Amino acid sequence: MQMTLSYGRANLPFDLPDNLQITVLRKKPLPAPILADSQAAVLQALANPVGTAALSELARSARSAAIAICDITRPVPNHLFLRPMIETLMQAGMAAENIVVLVATGLHRPNLGAELEELIGDPWVLNAVRIENHYARNDQDHVLLGTTSTRGTVVRLDKRFVGADLKIATGLVEPHFMAGYSGGRKVIAPGLAHAETITTFHSARFMADRNAANCNFIGNPLHEEQLEIIRLLGGALALNTVLDEERHLSFVNFGEIVASHLAAVEFVRDYSEVSVPRRFHTVVTSAAGYPLDKTYYQTVKGMVGPIDILEPGGRLIVASECSEGLGSNEFIEAQGRLVELGPDGFLQSILTKSHAAPDEWQTQMQLKSMAVGRVQLFSTGLNATQHALTGVERIESVRDAVLDSVATSGDTAVAVIPEGPYVVPFYRP
Repeated sequence: MQMTLSYGRANLPFDLPDNLQITVLRKKPLPAPILADSQAAVLQALANPVGTAALSELARSARSAAIAICDITRPVPNHLFLRPMIETLMQAGMAAENIVVLVATGLHRPNLGAELEELIGDPWVLNAVRIENHYARNDQDHVLLGTTSTRGTVVRLDKRFVGADLKIATGLVEPHFMAGYSGGRKVIAPGLAHAETITTFHSARFMADRNAANCNFIGNPLHEEQLEIIRLLGGALALNTVLDEERHLSFVNFGEIVASHLAAVEFVRDYSEVSVPRRFHTVVTSAAGYPLDKTYYQTVKGMVGPIDILEPGGRLIVASECSEGLGSNEFIEAQGRLVELGPDGFLQSILTKSHAAPDEWQTQMQLKSMAVGRVQLFSTGLNATQHALTGVERIESVRDAVLDSVATSGDTAVAVIPEGPYVVPFYRP
């Protein structure tokens, strides 16, 4: 049987014998893509918002606007909505020099040059307004809004966003292995937050909370902190998108950030969350392909997504190109400590810290999959030295790894998740 996984800019094909019992886990078919009518769909969303007035009306009484966009790690269709949004602001009388597009990098590296052009996807936008990156470590670029009431997180946000009359977050709504779902409030924090804020609510005590999980908002400490940060900010707006497996736009809305984001989550939840009546000794998944699988750092999301259907002690086989290697120097350092100390030693070394070291939270999340089963990685982008720092087993063939797992377990049932972390299966007997 011919199978494919999302991998790099294309797909990774592999064959499996017909005698295996293959369960392919995909989203339910989304409504017909609206890519052909994308501009009309975006304009309709801007004119018929959730919980607020139309953007054109809001812009008439505003002098400035800051539009936050996700960085290059997310396949957000910026080329579909940035120009209509900016034109709406300008037609309402807002001067172009008072509009800024902020790349919400969090603690990730900036997106510059050709990469920034790819991210924006529209030459008109590049020439019409300022486009600037967020730098979480620049103290002077942030303003203090206060502290959260329950957990005491110090909240510092990008002053360009805080100072704008219209504050608009844009993004892709999809399952997120810490915050429940991406998009909305998450684009602002961690996207536009100071390093102190990010490392507080990404600390080990937050990550260790069982409610900091895929598709869950109830009792989720990250989600609750993000909502309080929005309150401290005084509110914001959001444009939310959902893509199908072919990366076609299938949903777009606009409005008050919390209400519009929840509406988008309720839409995508029915498609991204998949109930499965059994667990598997062999699970094959991906890191969702380009751009998410550019680094091993982002690959961890694919490792965590399917653990609810992995039989304890089973085999989790992950394919990720990792064309840019492991990730940041801080993440590489955290992975080195994982390899040196082992999973238990690494966890004990971070649990008492009030602030996480940048990117070590991703290593902590990797422990969740390692605690359930044996993790194996297929990657053509990592050399031997880099692969040794992943802390997981290297494989040269997805097919061979599946056959070995089936032979070892004696169970011919195999689950395959082509789209990786964009689909989250739950064991519901």
